[in-house]
Amino acid sequence: MFRSGFIGIVGSPNAGKSTLLNRMLGKKLAIVSPKPQTTRTRIIGVLNRADCQMIFMDTPGIHRTKTALHESMVESALAAFHEVDLLLVMMDATRADGFETGHLLRHLDGLKKPCILVMNKIDRISKKHLLPAMDACRKKFPFDAILPVSALKGDGVDILLDELKKRLKGGPRLFPEGMETDQSEQSFISELIREKIYHHMNKELPYSAAVTVERLADLPHKNLLVISACIHVETESQKKIFIGRKGRTIKAIGRSARLELERVFEGKVYLELRVRVEKNWGKDAKALRRLGY
Repeated sequence: MFRSGFIGIVGSPNAGKSTLLNRMLGKKLAIVSPKPQTTRTRIIGVLNRADCQMIFMDTPGIHRTKTALHESMVESALAAFHEVDLLLVMMDATRADGFETGHLLRHLDGLKKPCILVMNKIDRISKKHLLPAMDACRKKFPFDAILPVSALKGDGVDILLDELKKRLKGGPRLFPEGMETDQSEQSFISELIREKIYHHMNKELPYSAAVTVERLADLPHKNLLVISACIHVETESQKKIFIGRKGRTIKAIGRSARLELERVFEGKVYLELRVRVEKNWGKDAKALRRLGY
């Protein structure tokens, strides 16, 4: 029997949701960063197998909201609770007893669909601490299964996929077999550039930046992809920091993004980056819509 269905990946910020999505699909669809709240929008990733089609929905971390952007992120994550067939709840095993865990579990009250708890980052915790944490979560909510994994190293991921498949109902392929994601090339490129911002910028600065792709041109006769993108920041002082002394910071971000884009698209990439001030865009609902949030 062929099985198919939507699987929501939800959890606290920095629990490893995007890392797990990339690991399960065997390729990079979602950006990752050590900083929390990196994922801002939902991403669909499709795993096609001979006997099933798993459609994963990666979501932003569920956290206390402070701005319109944060509210948009959390609303997007919570909506997934009602839109999927099966819920995959991720927790960081090293902080499973923290405030964020209780905050997340409260949102599961009244849930009437299969729900699997994934305790991630088991490579960072000993079994003597992991087992009590799993038992404590089992007492707080009747999960269908609780599975320990390391999304980074791949430990336990095959077992998780088997558990997910068993809980999907019989049904047809919901997406064409060759489809891997609902992301457009422009969205993927803007997200990858934003990932490099998280790696190159410190403290709160990455959270003040959004990226839009303004031009994308494929020149096959030159084996060249031409990209023009804009980094939107909230103040003039942020713009100066993003550009850096003699343009060094923006050049470093651009070089990192270009090198990865060339690996992804298997060809030469010309990437032009510029920085524009969009005052307080993270608090402005109209600006959020304009920037794709």
